[in-house]
Amino acid sequence: MKKRNILRGVLFVGVGASIYGMLATFVKMAYEEGYTTSEVTTSQFVLGLIGLLLLNFIQTITSRQKLSSPTGKEFRMLMLAGTSMGCTSLFYYLAVQYINVSIAIVLLMQSVWFSVVVESFLIKKLPNARKIFATMVVLLGTVLATNLINADVELDWKGIFWGLMAAASYTLTMFTSNTLATHLPVFRKSIIMLSGGAVVVFAFLFFAQIGPLYSDSLKSVYLNFTENTQHIRSFDYSILWKYGFVLALFGTIIPPVLFNIGFPDAGLGLGSIVSSLELPVSVTMAFVLLGEKVLLIQWAGIVLILFAIVLMNLPSKKEIAVAELS
Repeated sequence: MKKRNILRGVLFVGVGASIYGMLATFVKMAYEEGYTTSEVTTSQFVLGLIGLLLLNFIQTITSRQKLSSPTGKEFRMLMLAGTSMGCTSLFYYLAVQYINVSIAIVLLMQSVWFSVVVESFLIKKLPNARKIFATMVVLLGTVLATNLINADVELDWKGIFWGLMAAASYTLTMFTSNTLATHLPVFRKSIIMLSGGAVVVFAFLFFAQIGPLYSDSLKSVYLNFTENTQHIRSFDYSILWKYGFVLALFGTIIPPVLFNIGFPDAGLGLGSIVSSLELPVSVTMAFVLLGEKVLLIQWAGIVLILFAIVLMNLPSKKEIAVAELS
């Protein structure tokens, strides 16, 4: 049996989470230069697919043994699961369009208690007292981190909606990626899931930007959802070399690969705790590079959310006893 290298696992997961936490800041910078959500997501997924195909090709020709291939059913399930990955990026980037990065990442972290709810439905059992308490701490932390107690603060409801939608799809991504086709090589599995996500992204590109250019009916549907007519234009290919490479590396190549390498060594519980580094890194990047104002009360809320994540993933006495016996 292969011995787990916990320190290596923690390092890989921590670096992957930190890199992923930087992503939204670059998305916001792209928006400030006039790029659209569809251009940002498309460039990330196109270059991400190209990068993973190259890595998979190198791994295939250098491997000393034949690499596992997915069955037809596994391929379909991974493609379907990958659509949730595409939705997560799309919804998260839409949220960043309307609200600050520091608030969008807090909303994305609602996946912590979303996962508790989903798990309860799957196992048909109510969560234990510790998870319920941790969920309440997350909600309290969210109120503080988004500064909702300040009556003068006005949050765009569109940003809140898309942020919560991103958390929901992110929850689905976590459940599926940790259970489906675990025997496949990292790059091969990532390519299939990313292809599923690309279907969602390309569909959004057509209906939100390309389609309204050539169809009055699609244009009227689009304008019913938004008054921003500047997005109805030809695709700006400069996004590919200005931000696409960074977005692909930080969003679809490096973090998933590091997570797939690190989580088996770190374990799901410890790995989930370490991956929460994404939250403070994202807020710090937004503060430093974008100049977003982050109040002390918001930092207090972030600390509460991190505490809840640790509390939720600490092993119980029963789990420790079982681990010692094994």
